[in-house]
Amino acid sequence: MQFRFSKHTQERLQGRGIAPELLRRVLETPEQKVPGARGTVVYQSRFEQEGQTFLLRAAVNENADPAVVTTVYFTSKVEKYWKGKP
Repeated sequence: MQFRFSKHTQERLQGRGIAPELLRRVLETPEQKVPGARGTVVYQSRFEQEGQTFLLRAAVNENADPAVVTTVYFTSKVEKYWKGKP
């Protein structure tokens, strides 16, 4: 699937210090895809950093052509967002 980054996503990548390559890795091989707000699908994968687990979450409008990544962020709230047993 092809992806395009919205202006908001590009700003969040830079402002939050998220490497675009890391986002592409999650988009290409997400650990999970879960329903998101306003018809989006959230691609998410876990990452370890300094002994703590984080999720990188990317909201994607899959109905667009190419699919549009509308936002991206890290969160430490794995239990809140992970579907099934983490």
